[in-house]
Amino acid sequence: MVDLPKNKKLILFDGVCNLCNTSVTKVIDNDKKNTFVFTALQSETGQQILDQLKIDISKMDSIILYEPGISYDIKSTAALKIMNDFGGFWQVTQLFWIFPEAFRDFIYDYIAKNRYKWFGKKENCMIPSPKLKAKFLS
Repeated sequence: MVDLPKNKKLILFDGVCNLCNTSVTKVIDNDKKNTFVFTALQSETGQQILDQLKIDISKMDSIILYEPGISYDIKSTAALKIMNDFGGFWQVTQLFWIFPEAFRDFIYDYIAKNRYKWFGKKENCMIPSPKLKAKFLS
């Protein structure tokens, strides 16, 4: 059983996807309140967390935002909630809440389906630099 941090929001992401890795770097750059920690879906820790939360990723192809004791969100809802924590200019992204979740997720799924073709894929999961290591669950 993975001991999840109670005071952090956990982002589970596709560790071999170039777009996903770039997005994680953007989140880290904009996480001024040190709110988020990360783990790759493919990692042993990621798999244990998915089992612990009873999330079956075979039925989805998505980022997962887990807020301990509150909920977990996927797809566009997870992305919008993450960007909401950034403040400043990023508040503009909250306008996307006006669209129904089904529409937002349709766009999200289209990008997710094509992400390897458009942005490429790594052979292995991202290995964080020593400076960023504290942001990742091992």
